[in-house]
Amino acid sequence: MMAKRVVHAACPHDCPDACGVLITVENGRATKIQGDPAHPVTRGFLCAKVAKYLDRVYSPDRVLYPMRRIAPKGPQRSSAPHGQPRAAVPTQSQMIAAVLAQEIWRRITWDEALDEISSRFRAIIAEFGSEAILPYSYGGTIAALNGGSMDRRFFARLGASQLLRTICSAAGEAGIESVLGVKLGTEPEQFLHSRYIIAWAANIHGNNVHLWPFIAEARRRGAKLVVIDPYRTRTAACADWYIPINPGTDAALALAMMHVIIGEGLHDADYISKYTLGFNALRQKVKEYPPERVAQWTGISADDIRKLAREYATTRPAVIRLNYGVQRSEGGGMATRAICMLPCITGSWKESGGGLQLSTSGAFGLNKSALQRPDLHADDMSHSPRTINMVELGKALNRLDDPPVKALFVYNSNPAAVCPNHNEVIKGLKRPDLFTVVHEQFFTDTTDYADILLPATTFFEHKDLQPAYGHYYLQISDQAIEPLGECRSNIDVFRALAERMGFTETCFTESIDEMIDEALDSENPWLKGITRERLENEGHIRLNFGAELRSAGQPRAAVPISSTAQPRAAVTTCVEPNPFLPFSHGNFHTPSGKAELYSEALKAQSLDPVAEFKPPAESRYGNGKSKFPLELLARKADNFLNSTFSNLPSTQQMEETNLLEMHESDARARHIADGDAVRVFNRRGEIFLKARVDGAVQPGVVSARLNWAKLGPGGRNINVLTSEKLTDLGNSATFYSVLVEVERIRSKANS
Repeated sequence: MMAKRVVHAACPHDCPDACGVLITVENGRATKIQGDPAHPVTRGFLCAKVAKYLDRVYSPDRVLYPMRRIAPKGPQRSSAPHGQPRAAVPTQSQMIAAVLAQEIWRRITWDEALDEISSRFRAIIAEFGSEAILPYSYGGTIAALNGGSMDRRFFARLGASQLLRTICSAAGEAGIESVLGVKLGTEPEQFLHSRYIIAWAANIHGNNVHLWPFIAEARRRGAKLVVIDPYRTRTAACADWYIPINPGTDAALALAMMHVIIGEGLHDADYISKYTLGFNALRQKVKEYPPERVAQWTGISADDIRKLAREYATTRPAVIRLNYGVQRSEGGGMATRAICMLPCITGSWKESGGGLQLSTSGAFGLNKSALQRPDLHADDMSHSPRTINMVELGKALNRLDDPPVKALFVYNSNPAAVCPNHNEVIKGLKRPDLFTVVHEQFFTDTTDYADILLPATTFFEHKDLQPAYGHYYLQISDQAIEPLGECRSNIDVFRALAERMGFTETCFTESIDEMIDEALDSENPWLKGITRERLENEGHIRLNFGAELRSAGQPRAAVPISSTAQPRAAVTTCVEPNPFLPFSHGNFHTPSGKAELYSEALKAQSLDPVAEFKPPAESRYGNGKSKFPLELLARKADNFLNSTFSNLPSTQQMEETNLLEMHESDARARHIADGDAVRVFNRRGEIFLKARVDGAVQPGVVSARLNWAKLGPGGRNINVLTSEKLTDLGNSATFYSVLVEVERIRSKANS
C-alpha cells in the first residue's frame, strides 16, 4: 500500500489569485484538496469552485479516451417549441447518457487519432496551404507551459494561421500600457494599509476572493470601500458606498474626477512634474468633462462625482482595484487608460497601500520566446502567416477566403459558448467541410461540433509553472496523480503531433523540466535567483524585488492544514517587509520613461492622444436605441469561471441560471413580473429566460449570465445577442456594448 502524501500545486484557472494548493494523495488517488496556508496571499483557503475540484477530476462525465464522430455535427437533443423556454434543462450527466445512447462517438486509439489528424492536415496543406489551419485557445489554463508553449511551437512550424488572443483582456492591457508601459500594480498585501479603496468594475468578493481579507482588515482599521459598477455585485452589497454607473461611461467618470482634482488643486504637482508627460494637455482635456455634463452620461449626480474625486484625492493612501469589466465596452481601452491616470496625478504610487491594480502579470517576464519559439516556420513559408482575431471566429469560419479555414484545432477554450455572435459561430462550426479537433476534459458546447475529440488532463495530472496576474508569487504546480484513462496534457499532444508531422527540431522533444528551466532563463532581473529546484523545494517564491520572506533555499515550514473554503475574517501575519512600489520614483516602462498622459502612439493611431469618452454605438446614447432600448450586461456567472465549472452539479447548485435581471420600471413598462418567461432579442438573435426583478441593475439596463449554450433554454446562451465588434484599443470583445429588447412570453391560454 502506497503512503499518504501531500503534493503542492497551483490553481491554473483564469483568475488573478493563482492559489497555492495542497493535494492529498492516497494509493494513487487524490482524496483531498485545500489551500496552502503558507502562501502569503491565498492563505490557505480556496474559492467555492476549486474547493470542490475533486468533483471535476473524478467526474463520471470526463472525456477519458480519443474518439471519432460517427453522427452529424451538433447537439443531439430535442428542442422546445419555437417561442417557448424549455421545461427542463438537461444535466450534463443526462446529456452524456444521451450521447452514448445515440452512438455519436466511437472510441479510437491515440495512434488512430494522431494519424487521422496529421493526414487531414497534410491534405489540407496540399490543397489550400497551411494557413487554412487555425488553432483556437485561450485561458482554460493560464499556466506557463500548458497555456502556451509546445502548441505555439507546433503551429508556428506548421505555418498555420496565427490566433490573435484578445477576447478577454487585450483592451485593458493596451489601456494600462499606454500610460504605465507595463502591467504592474499594487501588491494585494498592501491593500490593508489603504484608507480609501475603490473597486472599479471589480467584483472582489466574487472573483478575486483572496484580496478580500486584506480589504476587510483595512476597513477594520478605518478604510472606506467604494464600489463603482453598473451591476449590484456581491462586493457592491458589502460596500460603504455603492455608485451605480451606466454601462460604458467609465472614461467620462474618470475624466470628470480629474476635472475636479486638477481644478481644485488636489493633484500632486511635484510627482507630476518629475514623473509624468503631457499634464498640460490633460489639464486642457478634462475641462471638457465637468461633473454636470458627465452626470448626464454616467447616471451619477454631479455632487457625487465631486465627492468621489475629493475623497479619493485627499484620503491617503488611496488605491483602485480596477478589473476587466471596464474594458468590455466599445471604448474600453480608453476607459482603462483614463482610470490609470488617476494615481499618476495624485501621486498615490508613492505610498504603500496606494496606486492601482489591474494586472501584475508584467512582472513575471518569463522567457516566452524560448517557450513558444516564434522563429519556427514552415519549410515553404515565404511570408509571415496571417493573423485571425479570435473574437471574429464567426466571420473567419463563414467569410474568410484565400484560403478559407478548413481545419480548426480547439484547446483551452470553448468557443461555441464564449465567442460573441454565437449563431454565426455555430453556423461555421456546422460546416461539413470543416475538420475540427477538440482537446477537452468534458463534452462541451464545442465538442458537439468536433470530428476528433481528444481527452485532456486537469492540473492534478501534469506538472507546470504558474505565474499570476493578481500577486507577485511564482509557483511550481507538481503532478499529483497519473492521468485518468488515456488523458494527455497539451504539451504531450502537440509533441506527439509534431512527431507525426515529421518535425525534427529538438524543441519538440524537450522535457517539462527543461521547458521550465528555459522559461526561467530570462533577462528579467526579478527572476534572478529563482530556479526550478528552489520552486520545487519552496513551492512559491516572491519575485526578486528585494529582501524576501525566506532566505534562498529554505524549505516551506510545516503548517497545520485547514479544510475551510471560506475567507478568513482577518489577516493575521505580517505583510512583506519591503513592499514593492513599482512607480514610487517614476521608472515607467513607456518610451519616455514617464507616465504618458499624452501618447504619441495613440495619436499615430488617429486616437485622442490624451483620453476621451465616446458613447458606444450600442448604448442609450448611441444609434439604434429606439428599436432596442435596453443595455445588456452579458455577465460572467459568480460561481462559474467563464464557461468552466458550469457543467458540474456541485457548482450548478450555487448558481441560479437562465435569468434576466431587470429594473422594476423596465419590467413594469413591459407588463413583466418577477418569474415571468421572457424573450430577449436583437437583430443578431434571441434567447428565452426567466425575469428576475430584484434591483441588481439600474433603469435601462438588463443583465444575464454566461452559461453553456446546451445547458440553456433552447440550446442557446447569452452570446446569441453579442457582436463581433472590436474595442477602441487592443481589438478586444465588446460584450458589454449590446442593445436588446425584452418581451413577456404569453401562454397560449392567455393569448
